[in-house]
Amino acid sequence: MIHHVQLSCPAGTEDALRAFYAGVLGLTEIPKPPVLAARGGCWFRGHGVELHLGVEADFSPARKAHPGLIWPDLDTLAERLTAAGYPVDWDDDFPGMRRFHSADCHGNRLEFLHPVDAEAQ
Repeated sequence: MIHHVQLSCPAGTEDALRAFYAGVLGLTEIPKPPVLAARGGCWFRGHGVELHLGVEADFSPARKAHPGLIWPDLDTLAERLTAAGYPVDWDDDFPGMRRFHSADCHGNRLEFLHPVDAEAQ
């Protein structure tokens, strides 16, 4: 079982992270422990996942490595991302899953998936 996934971000970009992860994705920001909050970044939770965005001094976005997030309503999320100006690249090469890739406010790759069998229920 995985507790969380961490992605990197540049220093001082917490407002952009909140706008994307809470505003666009609809995740809830959760408080960081004070000793970790002093390092910057933000933590978010929702849809069965916890994402930690941590400051990296020489930040470079993850363009290949990515979290694969099971999402309850891919079509609505794709519409929200598109409306906010983020890419939505559908890919049907994963048998049994509908999925698309996008990127966060700093260019980190994100994959959103939904089991095909779950849609029939």
